[in-house]
Amino acid sequence: MSESIEVVGAERMAELGVKLGGACAAGDVIALVGELGAGKTVLAQGLARGLGVPADVPITSPTFTLINEYKHGRLPLYHVDLYRLEREAELEHVGLWDLYRGEGVVAVEWFDRFPRLAPRERLELHIGRIPGRDDARRVEIIAHGAVGTRLARALTLTQGA
Repeated sequence: MSESIEVVGAERMAELGVKLGGACAAGDVIALVGELGAGKTVLAQGLARGLGVPADVPITSPTFTLINEYKHGRLPLYHVDLYRLEREAELEHVGLWDLYRGEGVVAVEWFDRFPRLAPRERLELHIGRIPGRDDARRVEIIAHGAVGTRLARALTLTQGA
């Protein structure tokens, strides 16, 4: 399943994340792909809110820490950023495989850096700028397996609601 939607503004991107968080279950993996400033972290912030992480808990990009854990919601959220990694071997030290098999939700920014190591069951969100519209993004929703399909349906069925 593949579909794309247009999202205008950071608030709407965060709302998309809230919807996604509401549909997540333990073990779900969400791959976030897009250039710097595309909206990956804003979507992850909404995802955290949709999982019930309180608004007073700051959700920040884990560019330098690699993984930020949020255990304040109905499920743990593991927010991962692969931007600074250069080789697949470095992923072993991050513990990404353990997170994929865990009881939380894993959101991975810069997922496309190591596509060969992707879990089979996942939702990929490719976020791109729309030329000539600074605040508008095209989000391509790509479902892999039953998990990806469930999450994609939750996003596309609630558009405009």
